[in-house]
Amino acid sequence: MKKIRLGIIGTGMAWERLHYPAILELGDKYEIAALCNRTFKDAENFAKKINLNLNNVYDNCDEMLKRPDIDAVDILVPIEYNYEISEKVAKAGKNFICEKPLASNMNDARKFLELSKKYNVKIMIAENFRYNEENNKIKELVESKKIGDVIYFIRNNVSCFPCEMTKDTFAAAEWRQHPKFKGGAFLDAALHDIAAIRHIFGAVECVHAFGKPQPQDYNPYFSINSNILFENGVIGQYTYFPSGIETQKPPVGFRIYGTNGQIYLEDKSSGIINVFYNDGSSEQIKYTPERGFYNELLNFYNTLNGTEEISVTPEIEYGDVKMVFDILESISSKNVIYVDSPSPIKNIDLEETQETTSPYIQ
Repeated sequence: MKKIRLGIIGTGMAWERLHYPAILELGDKYEIAALCNRTFKDAENFAKKINLNLNNVYDNCDEMLKRPDIDAVDILVPIEYNYEISEKVAKAGKNFICEKPLASNMNDARKFLELSKKYNVKIMIAENFRYNEENNKIKELVESKKIGDVIYFIRNNVSCFPCEMTKDTFAAAEWRQHPKFKGGAFLDAALHDIAAIRHIFGAVECVHAFGKPQPQDYNPYFSINSNILFENGVIGQYTYFPSGIETQKPPVGFRIYGTNGQIYLEDKSSGIINVFYNDGSSEQIKYTPERGFYNELLNFYNTLNGTEEISVTPEIEYGDVKMVFDILESISSKNVIYVDSPSPIKNIDLEETQETTSPYIQ
């Protein structure tokens, strides 16, 4: 099958630590044709690292997108630029992958849904949690009724964003510490959990959420606690606490309770899914952690070569993003908010933020 020549927009940490290692592993399937970054020197340094001719390095994506030899584009930019850059790439007629979320507000998210049909391009949203092995194995366990009918679940995510802000981590990025978009870390990080539970349990009827406000910019609340009712009747409780430290071992993690047993995942890196049955027996199901990036890029390659369909489309990611903003709306309004409802979507103004123009465009 044809090797895909990729143009990269955004050569920062997400590219270098997440997508590039997967590209290396898929070495016979992809070729890096060009690099674009708002800080030219950073793209230039990466080009030298991989022995890419410096004529293929840009700080302006418009110029890069004019190249007919680029088959597809991988977009890894700060969240507030996702829609703007994606629209540019689509207009250029390039198939592309865009890191989640597809947009930083609901108005842009709605417009994103038009890009594929309008410009006749294939689009994948890189939500790696929908491609991770543990979530797909848990989905199979649930659908095959290994623990009977699922009654409810608890997903508890405790992390310490402030602890990571001064380290060589994603939390050190200025745009994450002082985001120009609603939701902060809840949109950037908790979105993964939202995507995973929607992947496993399906469409959501409604949410009712509460948050404890906090003054720092990185997230509007110390913690967010959400009660979730799925259309299939499953009830769930999701807590996101990015201002804490998990001291309990093993942690609450992800626990799913059914009529015949329980599924327990300590965390996404544990490598083991525990299944406990009401008769006292149990089993441990092994998986390889952090395979989402490899799996999504393999899916994208197979799609462009005509052997698969894209698993995570803009339409799927739209639902995940909408649920994030619905939870935030539930907190502020103190109301139950319907998520995947057949009724028209309420047009909530979530764009009360500074106008931004992408530095990747001149």
